[in-house]
Amino acid sequence: MRVLVLGGTGSIGRGVVAALLRHGHEPIALARSEESVNRVRRAGAIPVHGDLRDIRSWIAAVKDVDGVVHAAATWAEDMAATDRRVVEALLTAMANYEPPKAFVYTGGTWRYGNTGDEIATEESPGAAPELFTDAVDVSAMIIAAPSIRGMVIHPAMVYEDCGGVFEHFYRDARELGRVRVIGGEDVRWPLVHQDDLGDLYVLMLEKGRSGSIYNGSAIDGHPVGPIARAIARKFDISGAPQVLTVAEAMAEYGAWADGFAIDHQVSGRKAMHDLGWDPGHRDVMADVTGS
Repeated sequence: MRVLVLGGTGSIGRGVVAALLRHGHEPIALARSEESVNRVRRAGAIPVHGDLRDIRSWIAAVKDVDGVVHAAATWAEDMAATDRRVVEALLTAMANYEPPKAFVYTGGTWRYGNTGDEIATEESPGAAPELFTDAVDVSAMIIAAPSIRGMVIHPAMVYEDCGGVFEHFYRDARELGRVRVIGGEDVRWPLVHQDDLGDLYVLMLEKGRSGSIYNGSAIDGHPVGPIARAIARKFDISGAPQVLTVAEAMAEYGAWADGFAIDHQVSGRKAMHDLGWDPGHRDVMADVTGS
């Protein structure tokens, strides 16, 4: 398959590009700057010059691909509006091909809100933070769209070696000499390694049925405290992590930071059962400590 990846230089997109290559497919990735173009080429993908916000700069690439993975976001005030414009343009550009083009949209497990001791499944009700409620409507629009094979993945918190959702722990340790958590050490995150999530996207492109929705969660839920403490120890930092309130985090990182305080657990077993997804990273502490 030839697949256009929007957000191909981000944490999720890099995993998708690598997985496409591992499975013998041809990734094409949107790249805004020369630096991004070079990163895309080094990753083994074909760059498409363009800016996510300037849809006309890249939308023509859709006609020459078998599928599109949308894993891009501006993470700015225009995030929801830009996302909706991009999806509307894609649905128009991808319509009326035979066979139908595949479209995998990236949602997120924050949509389930605080689940506490309950483990959310794809059938659980949503309680997304206000900033992400529009993504719920966009997901529904994709699932209902005719003439495409529209699908949605809700990734858990995505981590990679020294990066992904753990990046701010490492940055704090390097720059501040301490590690900070948002909301408390007992906040639980569902987790998935970048490589495993990339494999799930490929399985969706290869085997997913139109209208499919899957949670990309390899670890139902893990408290952030032990993870933050383990990373701190790598830098010879002792003591408990500093706890930021949601208001403090939002003032520093922006409105989206309240998602890091969502205490939620999410199951990815449906994808494992239906698609044969078999995540190789199911022990986050072993990954963090290298043990």
